[in-house]
Amino acid sequence: MTHVILDKIQKVYPGASTPAVDDFSLDIPTGKLVAFLGPSGCGKTTTLKMIAGLINPTAGRITFDGEDILPIPSEKRGAVMVFQNYLLFPYMSVGDNVGFGLKMRGVDKKIIQQKVQQMLELVKLPDIAKRRPSQLSGGQQQRVALARALITEPRVLLLDEPLSNLDAHLRDEMRDLILMIQRDLKVTTVFVTHDQEEAVLLADQIALIFDGLLQQYVSPAEFYQRPISERAARFFGGVNFIPANRTNGIVKTDIGDFHFDATNNETAPTGKAQLTIRPEQIRLNEGQSNNVVKGRVRERIYVGTYTRYKIQLGNHEIEAIRSADLPGAINVDDEVDVHFPSDRIWIVPQS
Repeated sequence: MTHVILDKIQKVYPGASTPAVDDFSLDIPTGKLVAFLGPSGCGKTTTLKMIAGLINPTAGRITFDGEDILPIPSEKRGAVMVFQNYLLFPYMSVGDNVGFGLKMRGVDKKIIQQKVQQMLELVKLPDIAKRRPSQLSGGQQQRVALARALITEPRVLLLDEPLSNLDAHLRDEMRDLILMIQRDLKVTTVFVTHDQEEAVLLADQIALIFDGLLQQYVSPAEFYQRPISERAARFFGGVNFIPANRTNGIVKTDIGDFHFDATNNETAPTGKAQLTIRPEQIRLNEGQSNNVVKGRVRERIYVGTYTRYKIQLGNHEIEAIRSADLPGAINVDDEVDVHFPSDRIWIVPQS
């Protein structure tokens, strides 16, 4: 288990006018699973490669348990990276692929065989040691790549888009396997993804990255409940944004004034801002008296366990989600009471 700290890391590629990663500082606690999340080209994989030692930062420090690891060659850092495309040796058997790292260290053949079998059992592929990678499915190849990384008992495990090449069913299986292994071995793990659902399901903490800059580093729930900006909120599925003007615990909009929990939203800007609230946090026709405005249903989409509504509020159209279990039908063109719970309203700066 290893405590990883990134201290003001920067990477400028030759010929580039702007850094791929800039002023990036992060504290990754021992034994935790952290996601680097963001759109393509934001610097996620570059940062992962700097931790692995595959590329060198232009500036900054990286430490493992307080030790500066930048002078240490990649093969001696104890940070092992599993690539998006697996990179298995096609001419080797699965067993030889998994045991390759130990072979390079000069470990006895019998010990390698024992450890290879242990790793294949760990990834739930106990009977494929003699096969070639070409004989495996994508999901099996990903598991073999994971076993090859884990057999060296890495201090830090780095996963680059580990589920992106798998279909939905295999993604679920692989996600569960990664969680099980990470919790069992307690290895500090960082994985890269552009899929917010994947990050939320896997990670203890999420580092949201836009344009090479760290935007927010908090628990998955915080991104839904306390986004730092409109862009962050939209990245996590936020769709309701209403221009507002905030004074203390009241936010004024052109559809009415709303009370919000200012103590829970201590970073809320004063003055011009944006009110945002997630669709599933809005309440419809539930008899509330505060923070209620009249709206009209413009669209109704039944999704089985819930119904999604588009509702006109003055000049604004918002989305609300209502559980299918709630009584009382709400249909297109119905007038509805729209309640914004004060503890669910979040205030972010205007873009």
